[in-house]
Amino acid sequence: MRRNLLPIIALLLGTAFLLAGNGLHGLLLPMRGSEEGFSSNELGLLGTAWATGFVLGCLFSQRLVRRIGHVRAFSAFAAMIAIIALLTGMIIDPWAWIVLRVITGFSIAAAFMIIESWLNERATNETRGIIFSLYMTVTYVAIVFGQMSIVFGDITTPMLFMASGVLYCLALLPTAVSTASSPAPLKEIRPDLKAIYRNSPVSFIGMLLIGIANGAFGTLAPVFANKVGLATGTIAVMMSVTIFSGALMQLPAGRMSDRMDRRYVLAALAAIAGFAGLAILIGAPSDIGILFGLIALYGAMSYTLYSIVVAHANDFAASDQFVTISSGLLLLYGIGTIIGPTLGGLAMAGDHPYRLFAITAIAHLGVAGYAVFRSRRRAAVPIGEREVFSSVPGSRNATPASIELDPRASSDG
Repeated sequence: MRRNLLPIIALLLGTAFLLAGNGLHGLLLPMRGSEEGFSSNELGLLGTAWATGFVLGCLFSQRLVRRIGHVRAFSAFAAMIAIIALLTGMIIDPWAWIVLRVITGFSIAAAFMIIESWLNERATNETRGIIFSLYMTVTYVAIVFGQMSIVFGDITTPMLFMASGVLYCLALLPTAVSTASSPAPLKEIRPDLKAIYRNSPVSFIGMLLIGIANGAFGTLAPVFANKVGLATGTIAVMMSVTIFSGALMQLPAGRMSDRMDRRYVLAALAAIAGFAGLAILIGAPSDIGILFGLIALYGAMSYTLYSIVVAHANDFAASDQFVTISSGLLLLYGIGTIIGPTLGGLAMAGDHPYRLFAITAIAHLGVAGYAVFRSRRRAAVPIGEREVFSSVPGSRNATPASIELDPRASSDG
């Protein structure tokens, strides 16, 4: 097994550098924009632009990759991302950044799909579970590393933009020297959203609302923290706390959902996340301990919802539909992340940073209410007929190719 796993180390390193660069650059832009006096609407559009490019990249980059090959395509996309990271440090203009973020989102999606397709090609029935676990670990650790690295520089200088560019360039090296053979051509994604709604209305509506909440928080939480007076290092810690608390809660929440109607677990977690957001909105806590406690609670609840929604949808699907269902849900999540930052920016306009949590609270309470409503309209799948819960990295960097890494995808052939 060790011999089979060695070739993927280079690919995982490439993934780590991409995620670290994206974590740093994605945190740096809203913080620097806030320092420069960009409006909340403009900062929200940065997230909307990135998410739009990312969704488009998931849907349309396959044709370009097939035309020029995986290695050259990955090199071109990684170079483009690095160039844009440097340009955003040279051109401090909100509308230029918004346009460049669309290109970055598209290129990031394409680069991840190429790496993930390589990993899929190397995975066997024996190693798929290990590779998937390693990939999830790399995802969480690299994003947090990228975000925390912001403390080593001054956000008002070009240095951190250059550091982002360096990380993106480093992603080129492991894949360039990898001995892994080029994978099969990327598959085009044609999700059937109507079929997904018929399969599970809760998953359809829930995933859209979760995308709205996560898109708003992921883009504008650094702006919120900056406006309430938190230092740069404290902001990085705050963002990392939400990710790690969500990662730690995945397993207990998943095991709970294996023992009862998943919709009740989904409703409970979403309701707690909603009330945590309302507590921040209404209480406007100035004590850092209280604020971090509420943020940690918010992250623990909100960042587990994606996995439970995927598990619930697949409870009702045929055993060979995992990739189709999960890819459609990922598209809905992406649409939500396009909407969320714009709504969050509008809510925060006029120097009202705490109103960001009005958007997340409405979205999460909407998930909770709809899950309870649907539980009265349709019986749950018997526990003995469900698949066992499996954690899914519900980050804004997930692509359809990452879904195929999941061991449950093997039932699709």
